[in-house]
Amino acid sequence: MTRRLAEVAKKVGVSEATVSRVLNGKPGVSETTREAVLTALDVLGYERPTQLRGDRGRLVGLVLPELQNPIFPAFAEIVGGALAQQGFTAVLCTRTVGGVSESDYVDLLLQQHVSGIVFAGGQYAQGDAPHDHYERVLERKLPTVLVNAAVDHLGFPQVSCDDAAAAEMALGHLLALGHRRIGMLLGPPDHEPSRRKLAAFRAFADANDLELLADQVEHTMFSVEGGHAGAAKLIRAGVTGVICASDVLALGAIRAARRAGRAVPEEFSVIGYDDSALMNCIDPPLTTVRQPIDAMGRAAVELLVAQIDAASVPANELLFEPELVVRSSTAPAPRADLPGGRSGSSQASAAGRSPQRLAPVIE
Repeated sequence: MTRRLAEVAKKVGVSEATVSRVLNGKPGVSETTREAVLTALDVLGYERPTQLRGDRGRLVGLVLPELQNPIFPAFAEIVGGALAQQGFTAVLCTRTVGGVSESDYVDLLLQQHVSGIVFAGGQYAQGDAPHDHYERVLERKLPTVLVNAAVDHLGFPQVSCDDAAAAEMALGHLLALGHRRIGMLLGPPDHEPSRRKLAAFRAFADANDLELLADQVEHTMFSVEGGHAGAAKLIRAGVTGVICASDVLALGAIRAARRAGRAVPEEFSVIGYDDSALMNCIDPPLTTVRQPIDAMGRAAVELLVAQIDAASVPANELLFEPELVVRSSTAPAPRADLPGGRSGSSQASAAGRSPQRLAPVIE
């Protein structure tokens, strides 16, 4: 008992006496502190006192792959706030290398009898990853929502950004700037959102008579280092612009360009994906495709709460439209890349007739 009090008190940042008052139902503790203590009990795997177990059903697991990519903390804040408005508390579960796995977190959440789970960027998006833990969730009929494209055989409602539209917007932008030798920097080959972007890239390139060779596509891990390694290969292959599957990959691409002596954007254009925090503050400010994470996060919570309230929610995918945000990491193609010696402005005029779904945001 003493050890439990000490661990919970340390987790919440309060005294052991305060934890004891909460566990014994004594007055003199704010509602915020009380909820924090109860949540800490659940996260640490301790049983609540019998008289307090009724509140456990107001917990929702939020499972994320990492927090280093700024898009995930931003999404967690949106989902956590939306859940709080519905009277639920989010239990944040973040995978770590060599640490607690997604499957382990699912087991923990099931043991704690949470009301539901929201997964974002999980193994459901990887065709070659293990999916057994999702089967356990399905068997329990636990309300669940997946955020961004999943492999086909999982039967959960999904909220996704339109990967095809994102690829088309980015490619159309570079074509309008006169680029013809364009690369794509994606996540692992089994990553479903990357597969969708690549399929759209190929279809759009074919429709615009743009040759796409094998050395213009690189698959890598979602990290700055992965972006650097993949972009270095694309630069050696002679591309003048690259479309990246995340802003983090784009940061690695910019670093690779500078190591290769290429000025960004004068000699090498870079487009990211997400529009995560501070991308307008880097040098140069990053042109990127913005995910509408606020709308997506709120939609995910609405779908989850509907399931919790026993409403019939089909296992469909809601697609949200992305938005091209043009900043300073893209520019007209270098003259050497232009066919027939045409100027960047004239080539941009010709390519500018390529279809785009939405007008870009200029920042």
